[in-house]
Amino acid sequence: MSIRLGDVAPDFEQDSTIGRIRFHEWLGNSWGVLFSHPADFTPVCTTELGFTAKLRDEFTKRDVKAIALSVDPVDSHVRWIDDINETQNTVVNFPIIADADRKVSELYDLIHPNANDTLTVRSLFVIDPNKKVRLTITYPASTGRNFNEILRVIDSLQLTDNHKVATPANWQDGDEVVIVPSLKDEDEIKQRFPKGYRAVKPYLRLTPQPNR
Repeated sequence: MSIRLGDVAPDFEQDSTIGRIRFHEWLGNSWGVLFSHPADFTPVCTTELGFTAKLRDEFTKRDVKAIALSVDPVDSHVRWIDDINETQNTVVNFPIIADADRKVSELYDLIHPNANDTLTVRSLFVIDPNKKVRLTITYPASTGRNFNEILRVIDSLQLTDNHKVATPANWQDGDEVVIVPSLKDEDEIKQRFPKGYRAVKPYLRLTPQPNR
């Protein structure tokens, strides 16, 4: 099953390090970051989960819940968390799903046979409060994720959901944004963007970032 942007994230019930989870119920009205890792006790994954734990405050202020997954069982996850906490100088503060029967992996297409026919790939999904998939990224097993980029995309999604803007290349929170081309009415533009805008081209109008 291929998951596309705008699809409802598949719901599931599965064991985890905090007990049985019903995914949509656990997510509630928050944003979610669901990410898979190939296996426990692997070096890149250890750094990724440690870094995710350190982002707790950043996720909290964006109302984001993080949840990880691999096909290893709960007891393996629990032992591995001790290693993560020790080596990454943190405390893992989010659940890790134990997908031993591959139910979730199949729902989210996390096993790519041409890469490895038993281990999950390094995929990540950003899910909004309506349970819609807003971002999908899949990395090779050898490459750790850039979680700062994931935060950047969440900032962009939350901003553009609330304002008629888009974010340009390499945008960072606080930079200028683009007024969407469909917005034509000058009175509405003045109301929405009281700081004004500069038209580089009729279709490329830049304005200071509105408050999120």
